[in-house]
Amino acid sequence: MSKSYTIAVAGATGAVGTKIVELLNGANLPIKEVKALASKRSVGKTIPFKDTTIVVEELTAEAFTGVDIAIFSAGGSLSEKFAPEAVKRGAVVIDNTSHYRMDENVPLVVPEVNPESLRDHQGIIANPNCSTIQMMVALEPIRQAFGLEKIVVSTYQAVSGAGAQGIAELENQVKAYSEGTPLKELKAEVLPSAGDKKHYPIAFNALPQIDVFGEDGYTLEEWKMINETKKIMSDDTIKVAATCVRIPVVSGHSESIYIEVEKETNVKALQELLANAPGVVLQDDPSQQLYPQAINSIDDKATFVGRIRRDLDNPKGFHLWVVSDNLLKGAAWNSIQIAEKMHALKLL
Repeated sequence: MSKSYTIAVAGATGAVGTKIVELLNGANLPIKEVKALASKRSVGKTIPFKDTTIVVEELTAEAFTGVDIAIFSAGGSLSEKFAPEAVKRGAVVIDNTSHYRMDENVPLVVPEVNPESLRDHQGIIANPNCSTIQMMVALEPIRQAFGLEKIVVSTYQAVSGAGAQGIAELENQVKAYSEGTPLKELKAEVLPSAGDKKHYPIAFNALPQIDVFGEDGYTLEEWKMINETKKIMSDDTIKVAATCVRIPVVSGHSESIYIEVEKETNVKALQELLANAPGVVLQDDPSQQLYPQAINSIDDKATFVGRIRRDLDNPKGFHLWVVSDNLLKGAAWNSIQIAEKMHALKLL
């Protein structure tokens, strides 16, 4: 008889945490119990789960006693503090924060791309950055079939990637503008990065900054995409460049991706390949104006790919447009898939 699991969700009241609990309803996992963990101020709140409700408990080390799977989405500092405590008490940790992603002892996993990396876990598995995940789902089938030499990606990222505060800031600014506040006078306290010195309006704007800048001129978000890609694909030779931009969209990240492949191919071959790739939905018919849109990705687990076209000056160069719900495939759903794959591989 298959073992049933006690699953803890750390950060259960946040934007991603609530999605994780929601997705556990239909997860392909034998679940005995779900524990919702959050900060002291959320203790006592209830979260619906199946035909009942879960009462939120305080996130403490002791809360992981008896837990088999701990899914973290409560911020990097809390993952750093509590993930080892969960492992110490026998849980396998799936961490949604950036804290463990580049740790050489922690596998960074997109189940459609590198599931075998799960076999190397030492108690903690990292969930990649949301923008990296959807790009990997779209590009790995191409890499496997035709090789991949270069990736240049520009992102158009939704405010939900900055959490509930990002969504609220956009909504408040749109409301203020509709009531007569000039665009340049809109109040900004969160974006482009809550931890940086200055903040700018996101309503009716595009901010070419996600997270803080490093000394090399790249933001931390761009650094994540570059380095996580190489780790997930186990290939340091791939050339990767990224520009990450926040736009006034609530949910659904979009990406303009340019690639150079090793073996010559054509648009039709790429379309056929991606139409049959796991996790991918091909939407690519310019004659019918069919292409992926952020608004249509909301609450969908798929990664949508379209606008596939050849570089007119390079027979091995191609452009793609890739869209996905950043709270689902970009975070919560990928975490659930990791747990399901761990169960299927008998690694729990």
